[in-house]
Amino acid sequence: MKQSTLILALFIFFAFSSSEVSAQKLQSSKTEKISKTSKRTVGDALPGEYFGEKFKITSPTAVENVIKRLGAQDTMEVQVAGVVQKVCKSKGCWTNVGSRMDSEQNLFVKFKDYGFFLPLDCDGKNIVLNGKAYIEVTAVEELRHYAEDEGKSAEEVAKITEPAMEYKFMATGAFLKSK
Repeated sequence: MKQSTLILALFIFFAFSSSEVSAQKLQSSKTEKISKTSKRTVGDALPGEYFGEKFKITSPTAVENVIKRLGAQDTMEVQVAGVVQKVCKSKGCWTNVGSRMDSEQNLFVKFKDYGFFLPLDCDGKNIVLNGKAYIEVTAVEELRHYAEDEGKSAEEVAKITEPAMEYKFMATGAFLKSK
């Protein structure tokens, strides 16, 4: 009887041990896949990392030049180079990109089909975006939502009472590069 109890206890111990190892391997595999596809929402921004669709960097245009050209046309497919001025601190699902950190002119960037996000800590990083630039009027409700994402106070959010014409960019891919 003692021998069969000991065998049963050893069997249960090994069964749970191997399932725990399998679970750890599965979790490690999932983490590895997430890292390989670069669809992270949190963590350190790694210089030279692609997000979304990979693309060949050709001759990116500076943000202010894209804005100048948008005055003459509605939309344009373009690669744009700039600096991440702000990024959504909730998910990394939008960003403002300017030619410099202190540029007053910037592009409000969203990511195609909500398919990828940027790291939450990528403010100040150089970036190249591939996609479509356009001009759009943004509704008050949406402007307030973005202000909340930035962490603005309720008083600051309440002060937003007018829609705004904005220069926007729908990115299919992004490349964070080293400074």
